[in-house]
Amino acid sequence: MKRLRLLRWSDTVLSPRTRPRTIIPPQCQCRRWESATHQPSLREAHSPKDVQGQLPDTLSEEHLLRLPSPPIQAASSSAKLAALHARLQLPSRLPLQVLARTLVDPSADPSPQFNNNPFSILGNDLLGYYTSEYIICRYPRLPLAVVFAAMYAYVGPKALAAITREWGVEAAAHPGGEVDPGYLQFRRVAPESDMGPKPSALISTTPDASSGWKRRGISSRTVYDDEFGDVQQPAKDKKASSTAIEGVTEEKASTNFVRALTGALYLHSGRAAVKSFFREHFMSRQLNIASLFNFRHPQRDLSRLCAREGFQSPVARIVSETGRKSRHPVFVIGVFSGHEKLGEGAGSSLDEARICAAVAALKGWYLYSPTELRVPSEMEEPGARKWDRMLVDPGDIVV
Repeated sequence: MKRLRLLRWSDTVLSPRTRPRTIIPPQCQCRRWESATHQPSLREAHSPKDVQGQLPDTLSEEHLLRLPSPPIQAASSSAKLAALHARLQLPSRLPLQVLARTLVDPSADPSPQFNNNPFSILGNDLLGYYTSEYIICRYPRLPLAVVFAAMYAYVGPKALAAITREWGVEAAAHPGGEVDPGYLQFRRVAPESDMGPKPSALISTTPDASSGWKRRGISSRTVYDDEFGDVQQPAKDKKASSTAIEGVTEEKASTNFVRALTGALYLHSGRAAVKSFFREHFMSRQLNIASLFNFRHPQRDLSRLCAREGFQSPVARIVSETGRKSRHPVFVIGVFSGHEKLGEGAGSSLDEARICAAVAALKGWYLYSPTELRVPSEMEEPGARKWDRMLVDPGDIVV
């Protein structure tokens, strides 16, 4: 039997190697310095102004603490930013530096060259345009109040804040240059501060003291209000806003981030990438449009609708009933216009069933959707086929 030396085995196998690669002597390390083309030196390649304008790769801690937002070069080494870019499947044309800028709210950095305010303005217009054309072309008979409610449900502040949380974006405790660029950075609003007036109701005729005019209906909101039918706040003075930086809520900062990301994606990747991003993250959400209706006088609205469209006056008829003299009767009533049944409803009383039938008839009219959906933005694409006229409803019922 051959004898084994365990000491040699323990040195080479069991113990880790402190230098796993081969040591190359200095005299063997050769490098060829000749080149076919002349490489300009740093002094020749850059002018003194360019060299002075370049930022160093590593900044001191004191300099980082003085910055209101992370420096541009910090985006390349942020793991959270790269993970967010991959998680959202953003195109490679959108650099990490721009993605980091979309996470900087104007309350954190007031400079428009480093915050997301320019991107947010463009993204807000794009989201409002794509959402409104989808809703109106999908349901061309919707009342204007329901269109505003659907717009708020798709791209409203609460919806965009929920999308930000679903994307896994975390908010920083306080903005600064030392913070990771992958965090949402904004200056939080002070506790017990005045948040301003609450948004007004969707349909209101109360006088507006600030503008000196009185609302006469829901149609005035398309001219004077924003895309959600809310009163637009007057623009603040730039001199007053520059002296003191006001804080914002996390919902407001999240809303600005999603809008800014949409605007940045449009500028760097084009219209096709934005529409694909919009379909995947916004229009893919399920929204029950029927739950947005709130009729006050459905029977009167149905009568006015039939008169406007030239139909016969609606008549309610009992389809079936059971237990009329019991404690729990059930009545099924249908609303007919001539020989056509417009809607059907059930209830424990005749009045309740009649109202439910009128509501079902109104929803059946308003929730009409064409079989083929085309939106006006499709005509901007190259090679688009000829535009076919879509159904345009006369508007809301005037009672």
